[in-house]
Amino acid sequence: MTGEEKVKYWVDLSNEDFVVAETLLKNGHNLYAGFMCHQAVEKIFKGYFSKVKNDTPPFKHDLEFLAQQSGLYELLNEGQISFIEKLNPLNIEARYPDYKNKLAQYLTNERTQSIFSQTKELLQWTKEKI
Repeated sequence: MTGEEKVKYWVDLSNEDFVVAETLLKNGHNLYAGFMCHQAVEKIFKGYFSKVKNDTPPFKHDLEFLAQQSGLYELLNEGQISFIEKLNPLNIEARYPDYKNKLAQYLTNERTQSIFSQTKELLQWTKEKI
């Protein structure tokens, strides 16, 4: 797979995950919509990593770590950093029962709509950097 194909692979996966997040959100599945927002950002960050490092991204899910390893973190503004800090736990906490119940109560439709909107903005911003 060429470098361009690797980048396209990650961008395409990110796009798919974002569409899934939108479908879940429309159907009231806030917990999983939030999880898929995390997945979409994770994959676009891996696409960015692939582009700038011309290498396979780390096998990690931590958004801050991925952004730092690629050099993207230095380009993020305070709001974007705050957002990925808020989004990061949705990957792990959505998977475990104790956290899942608390998170499901926290993720109201309004909060999940906000996460979705911020995800959309961050994805677009990152794609422009790619």
